[in-house]
Amino acid sequence: MTWSHPRGFDPMVACSRLWQEKTGVTVEWAKRSLQDFESFPVEELARTYDLIVIDHPHVGQITAENCLAPLDVVGREAERRTLLEGSVGQSYPSYHWQGHQWAFPIDTATQVCAWRPDLLERSPGSWDEMLVLARAGRVLLPLRPPHSLMTFYTLSGNMGTPCATTTGELIERQHGVRVLEMMREISALVDPACFEMDPIAVLERMAEAGSAVACAPLIYGYVNYAIPGFRPHLVAFADIPTAGNSGPMGSALGGTGIAVSAFSEHRQAAVDFAYWIASGDVQRGPYAHTGGQPGHADAWEDEAVNTATSDFYTATRRTLEAAWVRPRHNGYMAFQQSASDRLNAGLRGHHGAETIVDDLNDQFRRSFGA
Repeated sequence: MTWSHPRGFDPMVACSRLWQEKTGVTVEWAKRSLQDFESFPVEELARTYDLIVIDHPHVGQITAENCLAPLDVVGREAERRTLLEGSVGQSYPSYHWQGHQWAFPIDTATQVCAWRPDLLERSPGSWDEMLVLARAGRVLLPLRPPHSLMTFYTLSGNMGTPCATTTGELIERQHGVRVLEMMREISALVDPACFEMDPIAVLERMAEAGSAVACAPLIYGYVNYAIPGFRPHLVAFADIPTAGNSGPMGSALGGTGIAVSAFSEHRQAAVDFAYWIASGDVQRGPYAHTGGQPGHADAWEDEAVNTATSDFYTATRRTLEAAWVRPRHNGYMAFQQSASDRLNAGLRGHHGAETIVDDLNDQFRRSFGA
């Protein structure tokens, strides 16, 4: 099971065809919407599918549910060491939890900046530069849950006050209020439809014929839109516009990893496939060339891969390397949804910033009781 976008589905199908030619083992893929991918219970998927593409914040929940098989099997230590060495930022460690590796990164992403090179000479380097574009009506920002919370995370990290990942409050009130006011300003400048838009919807608007949208300052990168001919207008990607003083740091890490069901009757074959598709040779080869957004540094550093994608990887690497790993405890996924809903209700309803932050902190503390 994977997610229904060319980036998430096409490379899995193409690589599985090669795997069948190589081993005789058939892997067939189903897909879910991005919204389902971000929220659907992994345990239910694990009872139906041998291989599952997951997001790293799920690891606390899946560990408690015992629904995935650990991939740190005896005898393959050297392969895992190579995968760790090929990690872009914290992609590989983000799937390591309570002493085990629950998935291998096959797709790496974080919030970056999307921009139209036919409309701008360069991407905005600072938050203030971006606001000039926003005041001219040339900016969109995905705010559909959970992406509003991801923006809160990224701005917090970039300002040098990253949100917590362990017990306690999510963020000190004064720092949270500062970020809330930044979000209030930008959300008032963009199309209100942004509250119903995820990154795919924003990028489709940016790339459609006749669009005058020049920038999405904080958005999960989608390499497909940087490939000439994918859509009427090419969308380029760059490091995030900085709000703080330490460069493009603190962006909320995303991406996906491939995991194996603990209930699978074909566990060994599934594990073999997971090791293979996460390897550097496959990631920079068939995975990248069929529309995937690889999770291995071999692909990110490959000249041909970058040439084909308007330098997507080299242009966003600094942001990725300094990205922030979200909380991963059992109970986090429910918090991610409820906190996103509270944040949006507060922004749309003009609630007091201190009240919103207090509510987020309360929800975060309670999420550890799951």
